[in-house]
Amino acid sequence: MNSVRPVAVLIGPPGSGKTTVGAFLAERLGVPFRDTDADVEATAAKPIGDIFIEDDGETRFRKLEAAAVRAALEEHEGVVSVGGGAVLNPATQELLAAHTVVYLQVALDQAVKRVGLASARPLLVLNPRSQLRKLMEERRPLYERLATHTFSTDDRDPEELAGEIAAALPGTAEWRP
Repeated sequence: MNSVRPVAVLIGPPGSGKTTVGAFLAERLGVPFRDTDADVEATAAKPIGDIFIEDDGETRFRKLEAAAVRAALEEHEGVVSVGGGAVLNPATQELLAAHTVVYLQVALDQAVKRVGLASARPLLVLNPRSQLRKLMEERRPLYERLATHTFSTDDRDPEELAGEIAAALPGTAEWRP
């Protein structure tokens, strides 16, 4: 087993700010940032929307996503952002249990503003607001159970929030703002 471990793994629904806050957090901590959605796109050599809807289907996407999360948790020593639905996989849940997991909460109205109603996100194609609400309600218990830390991103400056998260992480006291 590799001794490399992410400093923090960010989870949360679409629009919660995982990528934005994660990049600021990594910068604040002086470590690299990795987004598993970007890893999936790189592996498949196409956008998630194409994998998910047009070409391969959700099953193929979820397999690629699980592999990307597993690789990131085993290989990455910085901050990792995982796709909002990655927590649905029981194997991924088991892997996350051994890590510092930061759940970024977001209210529906805030998520809708950030994601937009004309979203290219595969699960939000038909009636985005209703679909997002459903996703958030279904996944919330998983996010809450897996989280070692929880932060609301509502009406928050992502850079300031990254500073608060950095200060709360175990072993990162030297990076406090």
